[in-house]
Amino acid sequence: MVGKQGRVTGRIGPGLVGEVLLAVRGGVEAFYAHPAVPDEEISPGSIVVVVEYYPPRTVYVARALV
Repeated sequence: MVGKQGRVTGRIGPGLVGEVLLAVRGGVEAFYAHPAVPDEEISPGSIVVVVEYYPPRTVYVARALV
């Protein structure tokens, strides 16, 4: 999971649990997402990269350098 890129579908920010879509197991699945940088806000539609993964469905993400 770490290093995979995905698209934000629910706003990610301090005190918020956002959502990202990631390509896994031959399909696309939704994961709960938190910002890797504590004060960062990431809006829907942004491309992010997974920095940490906590099974089964929680990831910490940072903006991707696209």
